[in-house]
Amino acid sequence: MEDSLFQNRRDFLKYSLGVGATLYSLGSKGTNNLLVSKGFTKLTILYTNDQHSRIEPFPENDPKYAGEGGFAKRATLIEKIRKEEENVLLLDAGDIFQGTPYFNYFSGEIEYKLMSLMKYDAVTFGNHDFDLGCENIVKQMPHASFDFVNCNYNFSNTALAGNKKVFPYKVYKKDKLKIGVFGVGIDLENLVDKRYVKDVVYNDPVSNANKWATVLKHDEKCDYVICLSHLGYKYDTNKISDVLLASQSKNIDLIIGGHTHTFLNSPEELKNSIGEKVVVTQVGWAGIWLGKIEINFSPYNKKLFQSNSAHKI
Repeated sequence: MEDSLFQNRRDFLKYSLGVGATLYSLGSKGTNNLLVSKGFTKLTILYTNDQHSRIEPFPENDPKYAGEGGFAKRATLIEKIRKEEENVLLLDAGDIFQGTPYFNYFSGEIEYKLMSLMKYDAVTFGNHDFDLGCENIVKQMPHASFDFVNCNYNFSNTALAGNKKVFPYKVYKKDKLKIGVFGVGIDLENLVDKRYVKDVVYNDPVSNANKWATVLKHDEKCDYVICLSHLGYKYDTNKISDVLLASQSKNIDLIIGGHTHTFLNSPEELKNSIGEKVVVTQVGWAGIWLGKIEINFSPYNKKLFQSNSAHKI
């Protein structure tokens, strides 16, 4: 019975990704064409967080999210945006795994395969991505065509040691632009079974974030620096969060967060340690929203005309 059920679901996914679902109207082509004619370069950042293996939409009888979410509808929306925009960066802030029977049966294989079909560029690690240990992440990585970024976990004594898909940061070239992306993760103690993460060393996310953001901005000469964070949006205590990281940061332009499942209707603009603007954002959980930030860069690569939106899937 269970094998039949999952065969039907696999057929459903194959069909849905091919056919697609509801499309959304996005942006103003007239404005974009004018800016392009003036030498501006537009960057479109799409992002998710805390997908939690929610492959299919919520059931229609769900009391809160009836019919919402689902990888197939997200894939359709992303494909539409890619047809309209030239420079798209697709990112995820962690907790891809855990939450539905798909993970229990396939251990993350389906999630990575479908995200690869959507052409994700980079993801960071959330605590639930370690629920079957570093060994399972390594096992599933052949199904991932995207990069993994984290700069504050030391994996030297784990199965991830020396892995060629894990980096402190990556630089992506989009037309004339260089975009730096790095990741930071939460302290895994009391969040993940010790037997799975006992050899993962947690280092201070703030000092490491500033270290690698400086490398990206000054050594790599990036025009825009993005932090993929799984620290959580903010807390009532002094526990490190995206808001605290932003206030103590330098050289970070955007923090895409996760962990707290916070639905931010629009990104929050804060000041960093030297009074410069840093943007913090997060789009809930379960793939219900797809975040979208558009930035137009002048011919001198100065950021102008940033617009933000989140699209319900």
